[in-house]
Amino acid sequence: MPRKQVLVQLDDALVASLDRLAERLKLSRSELLRRGALAVLEAERIDEAERELVDAYLRWPQDPILVEAARRLAAETAPPW
Repeated sequence: MPRKQVLVQLDDALVASLDRLAERLKLSRSELLRRGALAVLEAERIDEAERELVDAYLRWPQDPILVEAARRLAAETAPPW
């Protein structure tokens, strides 16, 4: 996939910390930052999905009878750890 070069300004302490981590992981600074950017995007995707789930439950709450039935079924069928 083609890549685009971007300029990012970071303070010296942050660059030093990134460089130490990149060296320890045997990655280039660019690869470390790419992975970090992907992790931020994935975390945001998960947060958005959780917000949508909470919103759905607020709009359509669970039926307490179904919740109790599921709890009982789980208690009866789950292994006794």
